[in-house]
Amino acid sequence: MQVVRVAVLAFEGASLFHLSVPGMVFGVRPVPSGLAPYEVLYCAPTPGRVRCDQGMEIDVPGGLEAMEHADIVIVPSWNHPERTAPAALTAALQRAHLRGAQVVGLCLGAFVLGDAGLLDGRRATTHWACRELFIQRFPMANFLPDVLYVDEGNVITSAGTVAAIDCCLNLVRQRDGADVANRVARLLVTPPHRQGGQAQYIEQPVPSSHSENRLPGVLEWARKHLSEPLSVDVLADVARMSRRTFTRRFREATGATVLKWLAAERIARTQLLLETTDLSIECIASEVGFGSALTLRQHFATQLHTSPSSYRRLFCETKRTFRSNRRK
Repeated sequence: MQVVRVAVLAFEGASLFHLSVPGMVFGVRPVPSGLAPYEVLYCAPTPGRVRCDQGMEIDVPGGLEAMEHADIVIVPSWNHPERTAPAALTAALQRAHLRGAQVVGLCLGAFVLGDAGLLDGRRATTHWACRELFIQRFPMANFLPDVLYVDEGNVITSAGTVAAIDCCLNLVRQRDGADVANRVARLLVTPPHRQGGQAQYIEQPVPSSHSENRLPGVLEWARKHLSEPLSVDVLADVARMSRRTFTRRFREATGATVLKWLAAERIARTQLLLETTDLSIECIASEVGFGSALTLRQHFATQLHTSPSSYRRLFCETKRTFRSNRRK
């Protein structure tokens, strides 16, 4: 069973959080899994001791040549988005991209991908705080300012902090399926894999009352009852809140309306069933609570820009491709 190699760039002043995200996500393997393991290697423009943003130093033995044999290359943020990234680094990313590796820019790491010319004509995102600078520096990119991450096949960019976890979980989902990605998320005690089109959480208030702390339980309850006709009133009753209070706190906690959140959760469940079962589209529509195949297809097209049947076919083809590449 061939190992999936992941090369993560380390550099002076790198965010310790973003450096650790790939190791956390790809280092957790549900047991028993029977899946090819991931090997996470850190590399730097100049091998040796690298000081992180919190003052800690880490030893990075490998140089940029680690990118030459990696299946996934990750730039986890960047310190100076206003400056052009070093030529040696952008050239290494270009070579990795040309031979078919997935090149990922987490948070401000998207700026490095832009400097490498990998975002021209492609959709991309980055941390919301640097959106104006990104638009100014990369006018040829199709910038999406409010999404968690953008998957353009072998070029992927994400927003900041927690969105980096969602982005890496999406890479796991591509190779191993939604069920494995969600199991990894549970082991990390993080929310299940979220679609990249969901909004960035620009402001995330800390729960301030006992009633507000009940909201996560309501979300989990809703996920277990997606096949039922859920509404704001139903969820407010479960939370034991008034409709008005629940609506406000739901938006504060999720960054979305109840209807949008339910639609996203139902699409995520649809993806899982398309990937792991042979159920018909009609049966899946009933299982996830859309009611009819037509409604499912409409929501699926709106969120994922494809049809359920095309998604199932593409997922199967992608899985075969990944497995074929591993055997080479």
